[in-house]
Amino acid sequence: MALHKGRGDDRHPGRRYAVNPFYGEADPVSSMALEPPLHRLPDGPMTPSAAYQFVHDELMLDGNSRLNLATFVTTWMEPQAGVLLAECRDKNMIDKDEYPRTAELERRCVAMLADLWHAPDPAATVGCSTTGSSEACMLAGLALKRRWALAHGDRYPGGGARPNLVMGSNVQVCWDKFCNFWEVEARQVPMEGDRFHIDPDAAAGLCDENTIGVVAVLGSTFDGSYEPVAEVCAALDALRERTGLDVPVHVDGASGAMIAPFLDEDLVWDFRLPRVASINTSGHKYGLVYPGVGWALWRDREALPEDLVFRVNYLGGDMPTFALNFSRPGAQVAAQYYTFLRLGREGYRAVQRNSRTVASGLARRVGELGDFRLLTHGDQLPVFAFTTADGITNFDVFDVSRRLRERGWLVPAYTFPPDRQDLSVLRVVCRNGFSQDLADVFLDDLNALLPELRRQDAPLDRPERVATAFHH
Repeated sequence: MALHKGRGDDRHPGRRYAVNPFYGEADPVSSMALEPPLHRLPDGPMTPSAAYQFVHDELMLDGNSRLNLATFVTTWMEPQAGVLLAECRDKNMIDKDEYPRTAELERRCVAMLADLWHAPDPAATVGCSTTGSSEACMLAGLALKRRWALAHGDRYPGGGARPNLVMGSNVQVCWDKFCNFWEVEARQVPMEGDRFHIDPDAAAGLCDENTIGVVAVLGSTFDGSYEPVAEVCAALDALRERTGLDVPVHVDGASGAMIAPFLDEDLVWDFRLPRVASINTSGHKYGLVYPGVGWALWRDREALPEDLVFRVNYLGGDMPTFALNFSRPGAQVAAQYYTFLRLGREGYRAVQRNSRTVASGLARRVGELGDFRLLTHGDQLPVFAFTTADGITNFDVFDVSRRLRERGWLVPAYTFPPDRQDLSVLRVVCRNGFSQDLADVFLDDLNALLPELRRQDAPLDRPERVATAFHH
């Protein structure tokens, strides 16, 4: 059947969209043509098979998610997980009284993460599921702001003091949104030289009596590197000794909080550091669940002001909830609990180790081509960033990204933040499902397109506004 071409039906009132007769009614000749409008509701219904086919065929033009090396989001789960998701898709996560077992699975997942992240008392740790790390970061930021406001009621809001949040310029865009939406000044530590994330001493230097917290990122989306969380906490400890300022830390572990506990067990970044007040992660990234589920946890009840928490009846008792969204499906929470049960610590360790092995091996081979310079090597997050080698002037990373897309690979090319805007890179995210075989195919395709790129006279011109493929 024909596909929608994106042109309004008002411009082409006589257009008819042919439907494969096999998807029509029992009499195939009766429904060989339909006229569904593009921008208004149809006047009447059509058969389920015809409606499905219209949508299905148009979506075939989307990219292949398994070949999307831009996204951190999980693109493969076991068939059993898919069945479980389908069975739970009609359950509303917020209705904890109607769906008490779904609420119980959420509570267990929070307890498991609290134990994984070394909370002082996992049973007392406060946490919740979210639609993803963006919402989890919003909640964590709200808790930081409310704690600061309660402690400085004489200066906020009537006193005119404006709260601020300190972070590196490499943070995910959700932190810029938080500061914008909730009227918090964003104080960003710029990149410098080959340092592509936060500097602990510089972060402490930006703090003052109006600082609600410092964000440390365990796994930067720009290059896959861990920020030095322990060093940030140490710099803030020294700040407290000098000035009395006691600034909490939030760890944005959207990706790394589900990598480091299994592959970097000696790295101290979590609730073992007393200054870490809260942590978030994306269940739908290296938590290995389809989108969208995230998690936000607080060290203890003191870290989450009580007046932010709403309470609902749960099995005749009282259950606290804290979320921006209200109605949302409980399916992803069930899938997260399934994955925790299915893999356990050793299973997660094996999956994440394989992703890191694929990433580091592919990074090494890309570096050996001679046309590129590696910024990171896939040995922290299973992610690596690279740019063109010194002396390469006839093509750039945007040319490489475009040519890879022609072969089905989605590899983002983007420019770094202020103070390193001179640096444009490509980034490859290796996830569960991106096998060594697929890595070999990717490298073969990259090798195949290089000769033509090398024959270019110069990088192709393009408008500055589209000179990036990095949007997340």
